[in-house]
Amino acid sequence: MAKQEPIERARDELFSHIHRCGVLEAEAADQDVWMTETVEYLAERYPDLDVSDLAKLKKVGMQFCKPVISRLRRSRPAAGSGAGDGTSTDGAVIRDTGEALLGEPREA
Repeated sequence: MAKQEPIERARDELFSHIHRCGVLEAEAADQDVWMTETVEYLAERYPDLDVSDLAKLKKVGMQFCKPVISRLRRSRPAAGSGAGDGTSTDGAVIRDTGEALLGEPREA
């Protein structure tokens, strides 16, 4: 196995921190603060990284925190609910939040 470059090791460590720290569920402003602090920490751990490398790390980390497809809110159906009443095939009820699946606004 080839030895990874410092930027690759730092990126992998950043992704690991993102998963462990639960920052994916945080508000965007909190994610930005967390990402800034974490990249500063990585700068200390990987002194060979320059400012542009650190900026790339923050950018890729912020992109990683944004879901490609918005998360759907699901809840369990009430007892006795059947097919054809808004339940999915796995029995979960999908609530209409007014938000389109891919982030596009729905027409009224």
